[in-house]
Amino acid sequence: MAERDEDRFLDDIAEAEAEVEASMADDGPEEQDEVETLRAERDALQDKFMRALADAENARKRAAKDRTEAENYGGSKLARDMLPVYDNMKRAVESVTDQQREVAGPMIEGIELTMRELIKVFEKHGIRVIDPQVGDRFDPQQHEAMFEAPLPGTKQGDIIQVSAQGFMLYDRILRPAQVGVSSFQG
Repeated sequence: MAERDEDRFLDDIAEAEAEVEASMADDGPEEQDEVETLRAERDALQDKFMRALADAENARKRAAKDRTEAENYGGSKLARDMLPVYDNMKRAVESVTDQQREVAGPMIEGIELTMRELIKVFEKHGIRVIDPQVGDRFDPQQHEAMFEAPLPGTKQGDIIQVSAQGFMLYDRILRPAQVGVSSFQG
């Protein structure tokens, strides 16, 4: 039923256009020129309108993308500034001996707790640790080669030492992991 109404509607439009064309044939050349001018003006305005709509849609999409990037990456400077705090706490916890743990156990546990909390805050804000291991392949997208050494028993491009972990903020590098790489050609 809807198709028949639609077909009739299209037929009505076709009939109306035919009537306009027939009346134009009866009209003088001045009136035909005026109709053509109006049609050209209508087409130009329609084109401008469509371009304005497209520009508005592009601006909306760009604003949404900018807003998302500001939310995700706006704190990257603060995050980058917090990385040395994490590094120092990690070094402090790793350097504790059993004797020091006996003497200052609660203080060391407090440092470990603070470090775990810092990691939770990092994760909450999209920061994750890049933690390469000795023997992994060097990836220039995530690692920074601090030195190369020809270490026997390794392949060229293998990580032979990890100096510092790296960090990513969502899909961007905050700091690459600092590693030593094998240059052994054996």
